[in-house]
Amino acid sequence: MRQFLLFITIISVGVLFLSRLFYLQVYNSSAHNLYEDNAIRKVYDYPKRGFVYDRNGQLLVANQPSYDVMVIPREVEPLDTIEFCNLLKINKEQFIKTYKKAYRHSPRLPYVFLSHLSKEDYAVLQEKMRKFQGFYIQKRSLRYYETTIGANVLGDIGEVNNKTIKKDPYYIMGDLIGKQGVEASYEKTLRGIKGIKFIQKDRFNRNIGPYKDGKFDTIPAQGKDIKITIDAKLQAYGELLMQNKRGGVIAIEPSSGEILAMVAAPTYNPNILVGRDRSKNFTKLYNDSIAKPLFNRSLQGVYEPGSPFKLMNALIGLQEGVITADESVTCYRGYKYGNRFMKCHCNSGTRNNLIAGIQRSCNAYFATAYRKILDKESNASKGIDNWSKHVKSFGLGQFLNNDLFVGQKGRIPDRAYYKHIYPKTFYSTYTISNAIGQGEVATTPIQLANMAAAIANRGFYYTPHIIKNIEGEKLKEQFTKPKKTTIDKAHFEPVIEGMLQVYKKGTAASLQVKDIDICGKTGTVENFAIIDSTRTQLTDHSIFLAFAPKDNPQIAIAVFVENGYWGSRFAGKVASLMIEKHIKGHITRTDLEEWLLKHSLENEYAKPYSGEPFKINGQTALQIVEEQEYYRLKRLLKTINKPKN
Repeated sequence: MRQFLLFITIISVGVLFLSRLFYLQVYNSSAHNLYEDNAIRKVYDYPKRGFVYDRNGQLLVANQPSYDVMVIPREVEPLDTIEFCNLLKINKEQFIKTYKKAYRHSPRLPYVFLSHLSKEDYAVLQEKMRKFQGFYIQKRSLRYYETTIGANVLGDIGEVNNKTIKKDPYYIMGDLIGKQGVEASYEKTLRGIKGIKFIQKDRFNRNIGPYKDGKFDTIPAQGKDIKITIDAKLQAYGELLMQNKRGGVIAIEPSSGEILAMVAAPTYNPNILVGRDRSKNFTKLYNDSIAKPLFNRSLQGVYEPGSPFKLMNALIGLQEGVITADESVTCYRGYKYGNRFMKCHCNSGTRNNLIAGIQRSCNAYFATAYRKILDKESNASKGIDNWSKHVKSFGLGQFLNNDLFVGQKGRIPDRAYYKHIYPKTFYSTYTISNAIGQGEVATTPIQLANMAAAIANRGFYYTPHIIKNIEGEKLKEQFTKPKKTTIDKAHFEPVIEGMLQVYKKGTAASLQVKDIDICGKTGTVENFAIIDSTRTQLTDHSIFLAFAPKDNPQIAIAVFVENGYWGSRFAGKVASLMIEKHIKGHITRTDLEEWLLKHSLENEYAKPYSGEPFKINGQTALQIVEEQEYYRLKRLLKTINKPKN
């Protein structure tokens, strides 16, 4: 029996191997296994990304052809390195460094050896590629921006990293993906689906034709075109007005929640993040820790909202029945509580009702209203939770569930927030700064613009969004279904009348635009920074909130200008001009326009980092640059306003 044991074992193992080979060759030749088969070369066919249009059909983002030199390290044979490097316009050190990097990534998988060849270089190289085994050229589309605006809106595309590849197996090394803005938010819509061809190789590693006559090949599906809600002309105008300033501007259509403009200043030309110089230019933008051009202040900037937040306290006070539109509060140039004094600009002895309180931005009126809200049931702990609930119903203090790539929650405190500071006793005076939009309250520009839209709509809003239309798809319900606030419709009218009076004879009276009833609210917020370990007060921030017209509003807007002195000085002018631009299509308040183009805030931003400025003939270097910049901006303005043929 033992003499047959070895024979039986050999026969059994042989049958097992033959069965497995038969199964793999005949029954299991699926496309899935082809990806792991070293005898099959995978060639990807990349689709064109979808185009991006503005709300009026203006093309913003298109495509341009790009060619990448790919390498499969284990297939590389001895070659004339000098000739190859000359063709690619690189040196031998770069060749060796990139080849080693590709080999470490994977000896058998394709790797981008050199990206973004020009058409001319591609034409020369293509004729000689047969000489360089293991290398091949892969065609794909790069973005081409038909505009110089909206970098923070449109975003950009770049190579995927290992983290993305592990998370989503659709991507392989060298693939491009949306990195920011619309490109990132709608990546799966815009990218399409790449196709693939399986090429059979012989034992000498030579291509011998399509595997199984192309049975498992797939063709690419082109990305879908999208139309975004941005008005390109309004966006360009907002960016122009915000040049040499830092801050954020958000304009929303109240009747739909569509974002008309989203300005983050400073900004940059989106075209610099395309092509071979993308990495170098991105690094420059990323390392600018002072101006922070990659930081989207309109979505990520968290600021105390200042006086525009008084509108919220007025609405809550009316809803809770602790104030009426007619009752007055006497102001003695501010509000005294304990040993502290919250001053304002009212004359001593001024009596303000709700409308006058908004018009004059009276701190005494709103401090009184805030305390009445919290002390309604003689329990400030319950009162602040109720107050917080009302505020959050306007979308403040939370993510708005929108389709924007980045954002911040802001901060709307409640009793739990204050528990660690005041664990036992809690009184309304402890948080009195919340009455005037300072203290612990913090919002983003988009949240404040959304609040303006909710007031304009008399109690509801649509989630702010950037997508207007996707080819062949319906808009998601989250963008078409209105969200109700906790405030009854009737309470909005006196508040809106107060906002109208801000323009008629209040803190924004100098910003009126003929034939447009604008409802607004100015804001001035204290600005502190830690410099050399010391809390230092810098120039106040300028904030403005508005909507127009008063009836059937077409636009709601929030403007934050860092170090802008006071509400009507910078932010109010920007808001008024953008409102007029949107509603009329042209500007009559050219005096405001001229003023904004001439005045820069770069000197304010330089203060914490430098001493007295050096002067030439009585002018600082900044003033000389500003004068040159003014004429450049005037030329740019003519371009923006130039009608199309």
